[in-house]
Amino acid sequence: MPATTVADVVKNMDIHSTESSGPVETPIRADGEDHATHIANDTECGLSRALPTGDVRSGVAAAKRIETGTARIDGPTVGDEAQMPFCGVKATGYGRFGGSAAIDEFSEPLWITIEYPKRRYLT
Repeated sequence: MPATTVADVVKNMDIHSTESSGPVETPIRADGEDHATHIANDTECGLSRALPTGDVRSGVAAAKRIETGTARIDGPTVGDEAQMPFCGVKATGYGRFGGSAAIDEFSEPLWITIEYPKRRYLT
């Protein structure tokens, strides 16, 4: 599917509250940072967010307020790095993959000991 922008999105539309599996952008006009944070968090989705700010400091501050697994400041929502955990929050999914987080998430430690019956202890 080609990259698509859906204009004039409002809160009661499915495209606002459900996760799209395609390259779809749904811009919603906000009246300031607090309103933009509310719009971003007012969904059951939380995989990745792009934060076009032009200002790293305000981008980091916004990223800390938005409920998402990945926040990309002044960049696209794609571009995984193997050493970093990739994850979602809310209804987007559970678990982490990538980096050492994947080992913790997808494995269960098991400790096995063996006692040899003919072991002799020095006294």
